[in-house]
Amino acid sequence: MATGARITSIDEVPEAGSSLFTVSDRHGDDREAILVRCDEEPGVRAWINVCPHEYQRLDRGRGAAIRDGEVICPKHGSMFDTCSGDCDNGEAAGTTLTAVEIAVDDGTVYLADEGYTYRHNGAGEDGDDGPSSTSHIGF
Repeated sequence: MATGARITSIDEVPEAGSSLFTVSDRHGDDREAILVRCDEEPGVRAWINVCPHEYQRLDRGRGAAIRDGEVICPKHGSMFDTCSGDCDNGEAAGTTLTAVEIAVDDGTVYLADEGYTYRHNGAGEDGDDGPSSTSHIGF
């Protein structure tokens, strides 16, 4: 049995997109995170909702853009593998998304990362959409 706060069920994570949730870090600062589908066990991964190249929310509350198993940064079009978080193209090449450890038990996703405390599903409270897109990739 998994321990930690329940986030959602795997069935609720979109096949193409993401589920947004908010955690609090060790300093008490809220951080948004995303759950995305992954072809490797347990079928989903969680990442902090920020492109590591330049502050940019990947999911602005409508689901992250995902194509062919990669999360697409809306600012420069860099693409991150949904399973590993690695990027090998664009402005963010050579970077990796920040992982949030999760556990899946009987189809339910739990927060298992001791560095974070689950706050709630959905976006953080600041409402900042970040800079607008300059990507040349169409979705």
